[in-house]
Amino acid sequence: MTGDIGEQGTCTTCAYTEDFSNYWTAAMYFKHSNGSYKRVKIYPNAQLDAASIKGGMTIYYTQKDFNSSDLGNYITAFPPGFRMTVGNPTVNSVNGSQKGLAYTCLDTILTRGRETQDFPKKPCSAGIMAIQPSTNFLSSHFPACWDGKSLDSPNHQDHMFSTTKGGFQPAGPCPPSHPVRVPQVAYETMWNTTEFADMWPSDGSQPFVWSYSDGKGYGTHADYVFGWKGDSLQRVMNNSCMFHDCGSPGMQGILKTQTVEEMNKCAVESTVVEEVDGWLEHLPGYEMTIID
Repeated sequence: MTGDIGEQGTCTTCAYTEDFSNYWTAAMYFKHSNGSYKRVKIYPNAQLDAASIKGGMTIYYTQKDFNSSDLGNYITAFPPGFRMTVGNPTVNSVNGSQKGLAYTCLDTILTRGRETQDFPKKPCSAGIMAIQPSTNFLSSHFPACWDGKSLDSPNHQDHMFSTTKGGFQPAGPCPPSHPVRVPQVAYETMWNTTEFADMWPSDGSQPFVWSYSDGKGYGTHADYVFGWKGDSLQRVMNNSCMFHDCGSPGMQGILKTQTVEEMNKCAVESTVVEEVDGWLEHLPGYEMTIID
């Protein structure tokens, strides 16, 4: 989809009815010791307060970089047509992994911290939380400095710049090449791996794999395509609201919201005929015939 998505969308699975943005991460699969695969389901984050929500991805937009020396900068909402990515699916070692892309082995749904850059190596009582980018170190997130001109770039990343230094060191101000401070964006996805706790390989090997065949986890990545309607994102960036004060499912705030029932009604019909759920002999897409 291209152009002004906010004006093209007809429904949204988000709590905020003016957000038609596209948020994407890869699907996670469990690889059984017999070689078959099964898709791992996602579940709602604790802060959503609604077990009936169909989905587990939580999207954060923050008005300020909490650890930044550039706090005085005006936050400019993304323009229609804007898109970016973070991470790289070809990375296969910790040396190439990007700071801020991490995993948390959940003891409970509220577990935070103790992040790793690769998949957890033991069963996790409440599943795995994948973070793009990491929220343990508040200076790690999608790049938040934009060149102010390009809606995209050939690798979907060069039009953005990150000034974070890692750990709890203050992030630097946006450079002249990327002078426009935009909202801080982060994803959290809750993966319900508990279904497979009794199927953990007897040799202790890590059994989870991303849908692009990454069994280590270093290549985790995320895509973002802006799609807020009108000036809605700018309105909230101009406000100091946080979490539920901005609005939550069925509760109006600075932003217009909808109920969980309304959120769940929105779905995109699949355009690819292939089985992706249940026990599979191979990861989806890996034995499909490609017709040019």
